[in-house]
Amino acid sequence: MNVLFMCTANSCRSILSEAMFNHLAPHGYRAVSAGSFPSGRVLPRTLVTLREAGIVTEGLSSKGNEAFEGNPPDIVITVCDKAAGEACPVYFGPALKAHWGLADPSDTSGSDAEISAAFHSTLALIEARCRAFLSLPFERLSRDELKRELDRIGTL
Repeated sequence: MNVLFMCTANSCRSILSEAMFNHLAPHGYRAVSAGSFPSGRVLPRTLVTLREAGIVTEGLSSKGNEAFEGNPPDIVITVCDKAAGEACPVYFGPALKAHWGLADPSDTSGSDAEISAAFHSTLALIEARCRAFLSLPFERLSRDELKRELDRIGTL
């Protein structure tokens, strides 16, 4: 199963999601991330947060549609924070689509400790959602049931 995590810049939330999903996923499951307007760089705090959690960061990069060319996703999950007025990217392929909105921890202001806490909190939420996703009984779910479950996970 191929999962695509999409966001606008592909520098923080979608990268955290890609890395966490791949860290937890069993053989046969793979995530990539992409941005509708990729920034071209991963935020350093994103990489530090992943390393502090013991997650491999090699190979992570900010990318656009080339991330899944030739290997279309089965599921697309957008992770933008609609509540903040941020426009989520749109994927027009046949993949099942879900939205798991996340506040952007890079928008956090305050002390270094407060910013770090925001990144770690976001990663913890992503981990909970990925674990819920990976525990689904895929072989027993219809496409509509899977869509409902993915939407429910996005509210965790």
